[in-house]
Amino acid sequence: MAVRIVVDQRERNSGIPDLLRKAGAVIDFAQLRVGDYIVSPETAVERKTIRDLISSIYDGRLFIQCSDLVRHYQKPLLVMQGNIADLAEIPDEVEDRDVKRIADRMSLAYDALATIATEFRIPIIHTPSADQTAQLLVTLVNKSLRTGKATGPLLRKIKKEHPVYIQQLSVLCSVPGVGEKLAARMLKKFMTPKRALNASAAELATIPGFGLARAERVRKILDSSNNTRQIVQKTLFGQDN
Repeated sequence: MAVRIVVDQRERNSGIPDLLRKAGAVIDFAQLRVGDYIVSPETAVERKTIRDLISSIYDGRLFIQCSDLVRHYQKPLLVMQGNIADLAEIPDEVEDRDVKRIADRMSLAYDALATIATEFRIPIIHTPSADQTAQLLVTLVNKSLRTGKATGPLLRKIKKEHPVYIQQLSVLCSVPGVGEKLAARMLKKFMTPKRALNASAAELATIPGFGLARAERVRKILDSSNNTRQIVQKTLFGQDN
């Protein structure tokens, strides 16, 4: 039986589809809502380069993607492609300032990977290159074929959803001075928008990138005499205090 893999359209330029074809795999491109590669009816693979891993931590995509993986597939996988030590070797001319700023804080990546492994219980497989990633994907399909678990359609209907997490981020992003990245960090620290909005300036200032000056401005907006905070809380949470 031929090795068949469904590949997300956004992976076309990664070089991996061409490598898969060279390995004898049949490629079907699709706009996948979950995962980057579907290798069996029960296994979707999310591929992350090191830089994409870091970016997805900061913009909140990573844990949403992991949540979708475990919701829709019995045996999801995360493939981390590249060397995490490369974060410390990003040259000064790189325009992605966010990546440069955390180049010396690899603990952020390790913390995220630990969460994926322990909280989401998604296995993480490291591959050093695109070629090795392609070999892994072919191996996964062959393993499913040998165990008889590759039967059935690879694609399944997955309704487009608006996760609560996205809505929570939107609530926090609406506060002046709080962008998407800071909102994600606030939500990670305080767990709910309500707790984040009720946090003191000192508590907000402990969030990386927030700073005391920004925290005080946010608190001033939320605590201003025109009852802004009460209006926000009443609108969002249906209560006056």
